[in-house]
Amino acid sequence: RTELIRLQLDDINHESGLAMIRQGKGRKDRVVPTGQRALEWLNKYLHDGRPALLDQDTQAIFLTARGNAFHPVTLTQLVRSYLTAAGITKPGSCHMLRHTTATLMLEGGADLRSIQTLLGHASLNTTQIYTHVSIKHLREVHDRTHPGAKDRKPPKKD
Repeated sequence: RTELIRLQLDDINHESGLAMIRQGKGRKDRVVPTGQRALEWLNKYLHDGRPALLDQDTQAIFLTARGNAFHPVTLTQLVRSYLTAAGITKPGSCHMLRHTTATLMLEGGADLRSIQTLLGHASLNTTQIYTHVSIKHLREVHDRTHPGAKDRKPPKKD
């Protein structure tokens, strides 16, 4: 949440698709890739939405309806309202979205070390806490890799 609030206009390189996260987790700077779809939505917001919100000269990317940079509590409330509007009944927040992203990346084939770097974790143990492995994913891994799960027919009875 804080990393999103701290994003400044010059932290996004639109050509390379990279975002500079300043003083993120562990108070360290890091560079993370931004997906093409996210960049397209960000550019639309910067062109069509943000100018209408500007009430003061600020470099913050994301602004409240009053044109100010978000306060962490305000952003949490906004995210919760969007989760509710989307029909998601499980209580959630920005932090839940980090967990979900990490889990989906792991299930999509990303290695833990890459997820650790993207999330800005100093310890791989922290990343492992973030990644919740689903039973469905465990079944797929088991079926794909376990020698006993290969296509074998049971022995014929004589």
